[in-house]
Amino acid sequence: MPSRLPIQDIFAGLVTSIGTAIRYWFHYTLVAFAWLGVVPLTACRIYKCLFTGSVSSLLTLPLDMLSTENLLADCLQGCFVVTCTLCAFISLVWLREQIVHGGAPIWLEHAAPAFNAAGHHQNEAPVGGNGAENAAADQPANPVGENAVLGENPDAQDGQAEEEEEDNEEEDDAGVEDAADANNGAQDDMNWNALEWDRAAEELTWERMLGLDGSLVFLEHVFWVVSLNTLFILVFAFCPYHIGHFSLVGLGFEEHVQASHFEGLITTIVGYILLAITLIICHALATLVKFHRSRRLLGVCYIVVKVSLLVVVEIGVFPLICGWWLDICSLEMFDATLKDRELSFQSAPGTTMFLHWLVGMVYVFYFASFILLLREVLRPGVLWFLRNLNDPDFNPVQEMIHLPIYRHLRRFILSVIVFGSIVLLMLWLPIRIIKSLLPNFLPYNVMLYSDAPVSELSLELLLLQVVLPALLEQGHTRQWLKGLVRAWTVTAGYLLDLHSYLLGDQEENENSANQQVNNNQPARNNNAVPAGEGLHAAHQAILQQGGPVGFQPYRRPFNFPLRIFLLIVFMCITLLIASLICLTLPVFAGRWLMSFWTGTAKIHELYTAACGLYVCWLTIRAVTVLVAWMPQGRRVIFQKVKEWSLMIMKTLIVAVLLAGVVPLLLGLLFELVIVAPLRVPLDQTPLFYPWQDWALGVLHAKIIAAITLMGPQWWLKTVIEQVYANGIRNIDLHYIIRKLAAPVISVLLLSLCVPYVIASGVVPLLGVTAEMQNLVHRRIYPFLLMVVVLMGILSFQVRQFKRLYEHIKNDKYLVGQRLVNYERKSGKQGPSTPPPQSSQE
Repeated sequence: MPSRLPIQDIFAGLVTSIGTAIRYWFHYTLVAFAWLGVVPLTACRIYKCLFTGSVSSLLTLPLDMLSTENLLADCLQGCFVVTCTLCAFISLVWLREQIVHGGAPIWLEHAAPAFNAAGHHQNEAPVGGNGAENAAADQPANPVGENAVLGENPDAQDGQAEEEEEDNEEEDDAGVEDAADANNGAQDDMNWNALEWDRAAEELTWERMLGLDGSLVFLEHVFWVVSLNTLFILVFAFCPYHIGHFSLVGLGFEEHVQASHFEGLITTIVGYILLAITLIICHALATLVKFHRSRRLLGVCYIVVKVSLLVVVEIGVFPLICGWWLDICSLEMFDATLKDRELSFQSAPGTTMFLHWLVGMVYVFYFASFILLLREVLRPGVLWFLRNLNDPDFNPVQEMIHLPIYRHLRRFILSVIVFGSIVLLMLWLPIRIIKSLLPNFLPYNVMLYSDAPVSELSLELLLLQVVLPALLEQGHTRQWLKGLVRAWTVTAGYLLDLHSYLLGDQEENENSANQQVNNNQPARNNNAVPAGEGLHAAHQAILQQGGPVGFQPYRRPFNFPLRIFLLIVFMCITLLIASLICLTLPVFAGRWLMSFWTGTAKIHELYTAACGLYVCWLTIRAVTVLVAWMPQGRRVIFQKVKEWSLMIMKTLIVAVLLAGVVPLLLGLLFELVIVAPLRVPLDQTPLFYPWQDWALGVLHAKIIAAITLMGPQWWLKTVIEQVYANGIRNIDLHYIIRKLAAPVISVLLLSLCVPYVIASGVVPLLGVTAEMQNLVHRRIYPFLLMVVVLMGILSFQVRQFKRLYEHIKNDKYLVGQRLVNYERKSGKQGPSTPPPQSSQE
């Protein structure tokens, strides 16, 4: 080969690479246009066409598809529609799996036991609708699927073909026909993922489905996705909406629905309710005239509508009720009225409803978490009326499928009563007591902007980065709360002679201590309630009718009902006192501490409460540490105090450098490079606020640290990982200063000082005008940033060209590669035989 590649070879290789890049660019552009343009746009235009309510919109739909008006807004709305249809499709598939594996309700498969009774003498299930509902109410949450047993019956499989060919109306034995239908469904469910489906699933990968493998097969997938979107919009949105709309118009409730600002949502839910009632009636008629296949199909459709409505009620309506009730009970705490809430709802109904739903969801979540903590302390069987969220047999979706509607309605009403009563006890009543005892303490200051000289941004940053992580630490806070609950339980047990009822007998506790620890371990490791099942269980698990799970016997004292009543009263008084302390002590401490910083200016109570909580947390943490050290003696305490004081000094030095100096320099550099050139004209002087620069610098430092830890291996990532690995207790001050703080601060100082020296020291010596000096002084920082970026791009392109050069050379001249054994050269100069070689062409 020549020593240097000819120009024509380089040019030919460059043209080939450019052609390949252009081909890939066209293909990926087509993929992006199809999935991010065509699919969302067609979904949005079809959605608007169907809900316009006019025939002309259907006629002009092809032209509307090609319209270029509101492309971006329609694409975003179409992405939301496609996401909803995709979620609906996945939910249907998942619900099908739940019905297949958990078994259909008894009222849906009531004839299957009759067919099996010939060989096994099983009891027949009631046929009527109400009787079937009552029978389902007596069944466990997860009944064994009987259709799966039928799928294993060879006699039923042999007679399956003949029975399917007969007409439903001419069938004399309804039980045999319905059992064959159930067997057919079970057999299909068992065979639907056969070898061919597995092979097709292996061939259909994400790259092939989305078109990222270079083929055009994805165009067929785009067509099917558009068709699926249209079908789901028509079935799950258009039909229920118009059913509800015509019903509301006929009943005269249209004006009331329009006044709610959620006309579409309420109308669709009403349509689903009417559709469920219609399906129940049709199912009863099909059962009466013995249309068994139609009866099964109508029953499955009713289950789908029923589960969907229950999910909306439990995940949407119930947290919304809790959020509004919390807001209403806390109006006096913020010096607000119902008129203010009505005005805010009229101005922004969607935002108001979402915020109330979010508050209610958080309340339900923490209530369920507290119930889990109570189960770790109390005797098994005390909370028999609440379902155990850690029970492996607990499946809320199966309960939605099997239990009748009146059971769910009763649970919902009882959940509303329980949660609402707790809000009254722990929020409304303490506020009334505080207003009567401390008239000047309330209301809380919740203004949006502060008159204090301290920046709101820095306070929010302090709250988010320092206070909340410490307060949300699950380890110590959860253990403290658990210890308080245990101490209260022991006290109440001895005062009311209910120790055996609440905690069990001492002998049994001592004998089964290890077993209880093992049983409670999953609860400790999984103290956060799952987002789907836990939230549903929090409202659905009130007052179950089943027997206690994991029941442990106890000694029943004299006047047991009276003692239980006194226990409930004692619990209410304790919750009231705890709520009074939580509403007053942190805010009072925070106001007192913030007054030293801000003076008499009013600050948002979120900051004062967070500051007070943080101080209380630090105090309790220090007290617990000292109590743990007390049994070790005075000498050990002094040694520990000395060690901790040294560690705190090192930590403060590191915090000043890494959390003070570095963020301040980084924020100031960002202000000079980005913010000031964009916001301040040349004829004005920029003003710098150190607090805001430091706050932004902290955010930028965290982002840079996260990107560094996720990026490739280099010296900064190695140093940060080593600092994280050492932790606070093994902090190495010399290593942090020498390897991390000094290099980073040096680079930031050079980035700030070198442009300033050039603009203020060198440029005036050149004899330029004052306007030019001002221009250079204001634009030198972004100019140098542009120079650095261009140098980085050029160096990257040079490396890429070298790789292209090597690639062209290897394609044209490389014949093969030889693997040669490596041997160290001997220090002596002497004849030696050549080493053996193993070559591979």
